[in-house]
Amino acid sequence: MKIRSITYFMNVGWPIREEKIQEAGIFLSNARSAFEAAGYEVQSTRIASVPFTNLLGADAISLTPRFAQRLSNSIAANGIDYASLGPALPDVPESYEMIPDAIAASKNVFFSGVMATAQHGIYLPAMRACADIIVRNATISPDGFGNLRFAALANVLPGTPFFPAAYHETDQPVFALAIEAANLAVEAFANVKTVEDGRKNLTNELENHARKLAYAAEPLKFRFSVRFGGIDFSLAPFPADARSLGTAFETMGVSKIGLHGSLAAACILTDAIDRADFLRAGFSGLMMPVLEDAVLARRAAEKALTVKDLLMYSAVCGSGLDTVPVPGDTSVEQISALLLDISALALRQHKPLTARIMPIPGKKAGDGTQFNFDYFANSRVMALEAEPLSRLFAGRETISIQPRK
Repeated sequence: MKIRSITYFMNVGWPIREEKIQEAGIFLSNARSAFEAAGYEVQSTRIASVPFTNLLGADAISLTPRFAQRLSNSIAANGIDYASLGPALPDVPESYEMIPDAIAASKNVFFSGVMATAQHGIYLPAMRACADIIVRNATISPDGFGNLRFAALANVLPGTPFFPAAYHETDQPVFALAIEAANLAVEAFANVKTVEDGRKNLTNELENHARKLAYAAEPLKFRFSVRFGGIDFSLAPFPADARSLGTAFETMGVSKIGLHGSLAAACILTDAIDRADFLRAGFSGLMMPVLEDAVLARRAAEKALTVKDLLMYSAVCGSGLDTVPVPGDTSVEQISALLLDISALALRQHKPLTARIMPIPGKKAGDGTQFNFDYFANSRVMALEAEPLSRLFAGRETISIQPRK
């Protein structure tokens, strides 16, 4: 198990409050040392801000690319790996238009876009604006890598430490942990005789690690007067078989993830997380990013695992659709149809879901991907069975959906 990110939530301000970025850098450096001393590898340190839309306002929203570029330079100067400027918001429609240029202008700044909230429903224009961002981001580089730094959000609250979903809502700083822990699921079910034994193993391991992490976090809270927001145990994977959620599913008895039995495995793993006692942040479910998981990537390449499968699993677990490679000519209208399903599912099931979809320029369904990135396992482009929405779904209303009781 590793700490994917120590995420420090703050208001970076505009103009950027350089002294606050320096404070964040000092905190994160000390936090890294504290958690490493507790025996955990820390892969990255990050800051997540109050949404750029709120900081700039509608009148200055055109400054978003400059904002991202300056923040990128500022965090690099203070030893911070990544930053999130939060989501574009429906009450400032122009904020969505700024994101592709802002991503192109920066190297390590992430963004998101709100498309649905529990309070109001599904914003159809915002949903289409998110789809347009995805299509435009795909052209930033020849491999479509720009979409790594953008996610469309449905019912995602502030305080989630995983990027690109992370954002903050106050001036008071908070920190939280995003955990890479798929290996715990693999190990929990590897040498047991019953599902119940494996589930207990996983729950116990999560609680054991949570106690150690909370103990290491305790001095930081008081030394820096920063609240600890909790732990996101979403069992995030790494592109190696031993650290793969796909391996965990198949260790439980599914011959290939994507085949029947996979939904039950997703339920059981999520249930084990739900039973664990720890201070929760963010999703705290299963995170199934196709290109970040060796076995998921392999099964997608074999066509055993489809986009519809991943959407179905999101109904019982998870954080939505993540790093899903789709054809380069996928249209805004096709992506909008997929985002509508994700939004409706998030609101009806009363859970946070995101969409990080990656059209690959020049590639069609079945073509191989060719990323050269340590956190990606190459796969094949997945087919997206979607056609443009019409009639009522092509409108501009906000669709209210009540959660299931």
